[in-house]
Amino acid sequence: MAYISFLASVLEQSSPIVLAALAAMITLRANILNVAVEGMMLVAAFTAIAVGNASGSAAFALLCALVASILMSQLLALMTLRFSADFIVAGLGINLLGAGGSLFALEWFYRSPGGLRPVTFPDLWHIPAGALSYVPVLGPALEGQSIVVILAFLSVPACFVFLYKTPIGSYLRASGEDEHAARSAGIDVARMKALALAISGLLAGLAGAQISMDKLHFFLPEMTSGRGFIGLAATLFSGGLPWTTAAAAVLFGFFGALGDRLQALAIPSQFVLMLPYLAAILGLTFARWRLHVRNRPARILKPGPMREPSDPQRSNL
Repeated sequence: MAYISFLASVLEQSSPIVLAALAAMITLRANILNVAVEGMMLVAAFTAIAVGNASGSAAFALLCALVASILMSQLLALMTLRFSADFIVAGLGINLLGAGGSLFALEWFYRSPGGLRPVTFPDLWHIPAGALSYVPVLGPALEGQSIVVILAFLSVPACFVFLYKTPIGSYLRASGEDEHAARSAGIDVARMKALALAISGLLAGLAGAQISMDKLHFFLPEMTSGRGFIGLAATLFSGGLPWTTAAAAVLFGFFGALGDRLQALAIPSQFVLMLPYLAAILGLTFARWRLHVRNRPARILKPGPMREPSDPQRSNL
């Protein structure tokens, strides 16, 4: 059915954005605006294809992609927490390093700056056809989805439990809300921020691996196409809460899937490609407006004219 196919496309396109949004959300709770998610995803996407091409193992390629992304996150932690670099400037540097480093590796090792397209590539595990046929609507849409898509949506409750149901999650949130109070309570703030970046790198690595390994089986320069920034927009739009962050990411994925469907119509391709980014801009605008309304001071009412108190005895005359 058409709507099941569309729902499957929404799930597939939403999963990297959900992972990128959760990666940005975890660091935001530690008071870090992580703009380096895009670079981490790009490094993971390249590593997954390069290692999968060399080893022939999808599991090993996925593992190496996660390790590469976590290493990039810890490089960001080293620059910011150890050498006191600005998080935004260092994050943009990570993005440039990921883009330039992957292009250099393509030219140096593969003599192919246009991309890496292995002749054969190992497949990720996908849910077999008919395995979830007993579940209405959602079951057929999940059939054929990769293990990374399943992990993406399982990451949402996992992040919620980690942040709100575990002591380490409470320490991480405390480090982001008030560093001085956290230090007074004996919390190692730098370690909590480094942990937040490591978890962010893990989630971003899953997102990058899903983009390159799930259906495409190749790597192209800049193939993340701004999904890391869209995930950051979803985080800012939702206020840094796990469930609302995932919902905002799915909304942006919906517009991406809708754009794919509109390509079959006589609509300019530029407009179709613009839809996810337009949704991100509108979402950020709404989030800023909501914050402005919430922080607006209460209106002070002007006092009315003073009236003399009425005399009950005179009123009875």
